Amino acid sequence: MKSRSAKHLHTNSDVGVYDCEVRLRFRLIEEKQALGDRDHLLEMLLDAFVCGADDYLEPVEVEVDAQEISEVDASPEMRRQLIRLRNSSDLA
Repeated sequence: MKSRSAKHLHTNSDVGVYDCEVRLRFRLIEEKQALGDRDHLLEMLLDAFVCGADDYLEPVEVEVDAQEISEVDASPEMRRQLIRLRNSSDLA
């Protein structure tokens, strides 16, 4: 999964690595066959949740936790990206 969050960094050159956990529980009215495509299911559910509560979606529980972790606990790919971000002129 590619993150678009790096594109949204403004002038803050102090970036870090975060361990994030999101727990969403909601009720959704949807066509039964739409929930059968497992590859598309998560994307569809998140899109529905982002649109907000309406007659077809009822939030039940939302928990979000984000904690900064040590850079050494990140994967080598994430550490390389972190170095690129810190060296980027866009963040200066």
